[in-house]
Amino acid sequence: MPFRPRTAARGAVLATAAVLLCSAASWARPDAAPAPPGWSAAPAPGAGAEPGPRDRPYFYLEGAPGTVLSDRLSLGNPTGHAVTVRLRGSTPGGWLSLASARVTVPPHTRASVPFTVTVPRDAAPGAHAGSLVATGGRGSGAQGRDAVPVHLRVTGRPLSALTVEKVSVRGRGEAALIRYTLVNRGNTVLAPRLAVRADGLFGPVLRRAPRALPTTLRPGQGVDLTERWPDPPRLDAVDLRLTVTADGGAHGSATATYTTAPWGAVAGAAFLLAAGVGGPVVVLRRRRRARGAGEVPGAGGAPGARGAEGAGSAAGEAGDGPPSGGDRTDTAGQLAATGPGARS
Repeated sequence: MPFRPRTAARGAVLATAAVLLCSAASWARPDAAPAPPGWSAAPAPGAGAEPGPRDRPYFYLEGAPGTVLSDRLSLGNPTGHAVTVRLRGSTPGGWLSLASARVTVPPHTRASVPFTVTVPRDAAPGAHAGSLVATGGRGSGAQGRDAVPVHLRVTGRPLSALTVEKVSVRGRGEAALIRYTLVNRGNTVLAPRLAVRADGLFGPVLRRAPRALPTTLRPGQGVDLTERWPDPPRLDAVDLRLTVTADGGAHGSATATYTTAPWGAVAGAAFLLAAGVGGPVVVLRRRRRARGAGEVPGAGGAPGARGAEGAGSAAGEAGDGPPSGGDRTDTAGQLAATGPGARS
């Protein structure tokens, strides 16, 4: 049979379409919890109409902090026997409250259960997700479960703010551990990113670009975190800075000092430095004291030296001739002649 290119291409297109249709069918049937046997739960429709898959597939509520929002859940029982259903709300902070936690629905009847959502005054603006879960069945028979999504939006001005607190470094040698605390000071949920910088005496020793942390912070929440620092410097004085950012302009930073020198080595270096400087100073002072003590006797400071010097001066001033007894008598006579009793 001769080969026909057009027929082959048409067959390939049909095969590809069949594969795509099969894939679309598999995507349209996601793995979900089994449907409840004989009863259903859905948001109550308006004007008393029976709820269907296109009529409010989930709850959507919107309000400001401090407001109370209300709606109704519809339970349908098309079977010929009564069905008892237990209800509970799964919302953040327990904001949802049901009018009844246990409802018995008669055969071929639909029951409407009111509920309220109280938005706290300190609730974070933005989207919040929850659900209404219904579980039940007939007596001790098969149990069914159905969950209806609840989408809640809190209005208000968002504020993104956080702080970094209690930064410290522990350990040295092969690895050190950086400990710190993050606190959400705003009213929005934050996904923080951390950057680390450390500078020693001789330059940078650690640089880590901003990266997402594996945690989220609710408004007012604080969390203690750690950051591993492998192979820190063995002998250095380091200034460490942690910087944390998040969407909405949130920014916080904190610093800490980290000295890796052992105290024994620091004390030994200080002792050697003191000994190297203090020893020459002591020797110099002793030499100055000894030199001063030797100069005092030769400088005429002692009484004996001064007496000898005075005697020598007197001997020089006594006269030009040799010191004899006649000279002394003449001198004495002259002194007597010039005394108070002498007359001219």
